[in-house]
Amino acid sequence: MTAAVMEHGASVSAPALQLHWPLAPDVALDAHDLGALVFGAAPAGKPAADAPILQVMTPALAPARPWLAAWRSPAPVRAGRHGRVSYRCAGGLLFGVVTVAEDEWDEAATLAGATQARLQCAAGLAYAELFGALDALAHPHLLRVWNYLPHINAEEGGEERYRQFNAGRQAAFAAHGRTFAGEVPAACALGVGGGPLAIAFLAATQPALAVENPRQVAAYDYPPEYGRRSPTFARATLARQGGQRLLFVSGTASIVGHRSLHAGDVVAQTRETLANVDALLAEVARLAPEAGFRAEALAYVAYLRRPQDLPLVRAEVERRLGVDAAIAYVQADVCRADLLVEIEASGGHPMEFRCR
Repeated sequence: MTAAVMEHGASVSAPALQLHWPLAPDVALDAHDLGALVFGAAPAGKPAADAPILQVMTPALAPARPWLAAWRSPAPVRAGRHGRVSYRCAGGLLFGVVTVAEDEWDEAATLAGATQARLQCAAGLAYAELFGALDALAHPHLLRVWNYLPHINAEEGGEERYRQFNAGRQAAFAAHGRTFAGEVPAACALGVGGGPLAIAFLAATQPALAVENPRQVAAYDYPPEYGRRSPTFARATLARQGGQRLLFVSGTASIVGHRSLHAGDVVAQTRETLANVDALLAEVARLAPEAGFRAEALAYVAYLRRPQDLPLVRAEVERRLGVDAAIAYVQADVCRADLLVEIEASGGHPMEFRCR
């Protein structure tokens, strides 16, 4: 991780946060790395006890090899563990990882008529651990969360598993005195093939601004047809760390208002998704005109439900963002069964992008 770091084509000195990706999955974190997500394969060997590395159980599509995305600080990090949360922090930012296996809950209790599904319980515990760590470590402001849960669209006990996750997440927000509307973090929730509920997050000592998309109903205001508890996330968050403006765009899909559009048409869904990103950037520009975020300068991850759609999605992305767009593609299930693609992004941080 020694290559020159660039932002908007120019060298940058000592920013609060940098992104290095896609790296080989066995790259060891050093004293300046806050944490990482690994897509496509487990890291070689056992990671250091103080290394918050989240293994995402998704096949990598492009690059086709497994890869790692590392968030880096210019200052040496402080590492530790609080309960189930492994973390590193520096310069007012904290990166953490927490995992909870659903089978920790006795299946017999579920069969006996327990009122909460195991995934709901797992989500509640994971977020309770997360909030406990943030409060104890004095980084109370949650900026961005990555949630990966097995079989997100499957039904258990007559309810979709994503809806069970939302119920557990929202209950934890409420139990820890957190609002679940308005100033909430950017987030994504993707379905993977197996493993525990796996969560990575970035938090800060200073609050961020939650940003909503004028083309969409806020997720926390979705009507009851989408579940007994609404999702708890903002479409984006805009943060300031020192002189650095950071933007985190949540997982974004082909939704206008609260309805999914273009069922079965992955090209139209990709086009609509990118239109939503554009609308969100326009709203960011209205709220913070000095920030100057451009779609072509962001770092993206695209999640595809069907790997065979990669050429179609990539062509649409390159048509809109250009062939040099910093984007990686992985296979994962999207939170609604009728959605085929989801795209997330971040910006304002220098990045070292090694995909080509």
